[in-house]
Amino acid sequence: MQRHLDAELEQLKGRITEMGNMVDLQMKEAAESLLERNPEKARRVIDRDHQVNAMEVGIDEDCVRMIALHQPEARDLRFVITAMKIITDLERMSDLATNISERVVELCEEPPVSIPPSIREMSTIGREMLREALDAFVSRNTALARKVTQEDERVNVLHRELVKSIVESLKNHTGETSSIVRILFVSRSLERFADHATNVAEIIMYMVEGKIIRHMV
Repeated sequence: MQRHLDAELEQLKGRITEMGNMVDLQMKEAAESLLERNPEKARRVIDRDHQVNAMEVGIDEDCVRMIALHQPEARDLRFVITAMKIITDLERMSDLATNISERVVELCEEPPVSIPPSIREMSTIGREMLREALDAFVSRNTALARKVTQEDERVNVLHRELVKSIVESLKNHTGETSSIVRILFVSRSLERFADHATNVAEIIMYMVEGKIIRHMV
């Protein structure tokens, strides 16, 4: 029975990696659609969100089945619980990419607006954090997972600086502000994307070390 469980756990690892890669693609194309002013690409991201949702449901159901059928012991049980937590964060990250894409569609219906360079930087860092977290999951590499958690502050700083800059510019702005507000929304979504990548990294440290990292000082 353990051999059968080991095979299922290995398959589970592959499915989570596949889901993570799909989320990475979602954010990649969401950012590209914004920078390229490409509503068609943005709509593709929106239309693909249901695929990530379906992956989450399928993996979650399989995890519950594995627990009920195999009653795994401590290490394997932590792995399954970790998988269930990770897919929740991945699904929310896909939602954020979808939300950004919805703002892109709206922006494309308005006069062109300059996209701050920090938006591209935040999306690049966030995607790198996600990929590193997935690598840490596959390899059980807690050092890499910790690196991900440390990178989160870079995105926080970029977001805070962008908010401050936009608030200052709005003081003397007399025209339409809807585009500016949408850019702020995009920045906030990117900041939250990085937060979820950090959550994944912290969950991986729990899986390997059996210690809950979140909320620890």
